[in-house]
Amino acid sequence: MKKRNIPNPSLIKLSTIKKLHKWLSLLVFIQLFIWLSTGLFFNLMDHDKARGNQNKKAITFQKIEHKRLVNLDLIMNKNSKAVTEVALIQRLGKPYYLLTHEEGLYNHFKSDYSLVDAYVGDELIIDDDVAGKLAQASYKGKGDINSVVKLEPPITDMLKEQNSVWQVNFSDDLETSVYLDASSGRLVGHSNEDKRFVDFFFMLHFMDYPFLGEGSVGGFNNGQITFFALLTLVFCLTGFIWVIELLRKGRYKFSW
Repeated sequence: MKKRNIPNPSLIKLSTIKKLHKWLSLLVFIQLFIWLSTGLFFNLMDHDKARGNQNKKAITFQKIEHKRLVNLDLIMNKNSKAVTEVALIQRLGKPYYLLTHEEGLYNHFKSDYSLVDAYVGDELIIDDDVAGKLAQASYKGKGDINSVVKLEPPITDMLKEQNSVWQVNFSDDLETSVYLDASSGRLVGHSNEDKRFVDFFFMLHFMDYPFLGEGSVGGFNNGQITFFALLTLVFCLTGFIWVIELLRKGRYKFSW
């Protein structure tokens, strides 16, 4: 009878580890190359253009006539929602009471507000007309408003924003869009073609791919990064096992 050569299980295991290590090295190299190239781009880019604020101007504030302010107790009695905080702010040069019903830790976290005219006592609803005026007050470009749209999260240009916003689009060369919080009228920010171009590189750098997981989150706190970290850990472990095996076989020789 012919003797059958039974493969050594340890050799099969090492062969599998080698293949896994080689394929993982390719994946790790591709992502490292993306990190290096996007990091170089961030160092060389025009940071002013990257913010998308070329057509943004400072909002002017008017002097408030405190004697004309409506008694705050009257405002609170008329409001049906629970109010946790009240602030006196300005919108379009007029004073308003900003009533906070729900407030997140940061501005872009989920929040709920009401605006009440501090001189008259009437509630201000941020509709498309008011949103257009608020956007125009923060815009210094030469374009005209060509559309006003209310958007729900996720917002492509403002991925971290978790509140409903008004998007006011201007017909200028940069295709500027102004974003305003739908309940408070707060200016969320400006965006344009320059910022969108840079956002593409941020997506690559943070592995914040919209077609994976639950979509983009506007940062590195996503499942793709966690998964890649685990792959890199496996890559290091397989490499470590391979080195130990080579040492055991005397493949590394040290001379003094």
